[in-house]
Amino acid sequence: DVLDPERLIQCPLVKHHLIRARRFPYHLVKCKESNPDIAKKLATCPFNARHLVPWADLSKHIIKCRDKAIMERDAASQSCQPLQEQSNTGSTWQAPPCGEDWET
Repeated sequence: DVLDPERLIQCPLVKHHLIRARRFPYHLVKCKESNPDIAKKLATCPFNARHLVPWADLSKHIIKCRDKAIMERDAASQSCQPLQEQSNTGSTWQAPPCGEDWET
């Protein structure tokens, strides 16, 4: 199950590291720091920071990445919204009417 936080994932930096899915992002940060020479040889996927691939394979990965479809779908659904809804992301709060007249 892809959503299981207890499943084991193989580290892309050190192949004998098996990490629980819930700890994987933290492990990647620490493992990159501990293995800077290996980390330099790997590129991070623009669609999912958990995907580390060799620089030479990055273009192939981008074409096939499962998360790319999710990002494109999200972008397409946002572009279908009316322009007014897209730009109106700020607060809708308005000041209540004031009964005071400072001139009197």
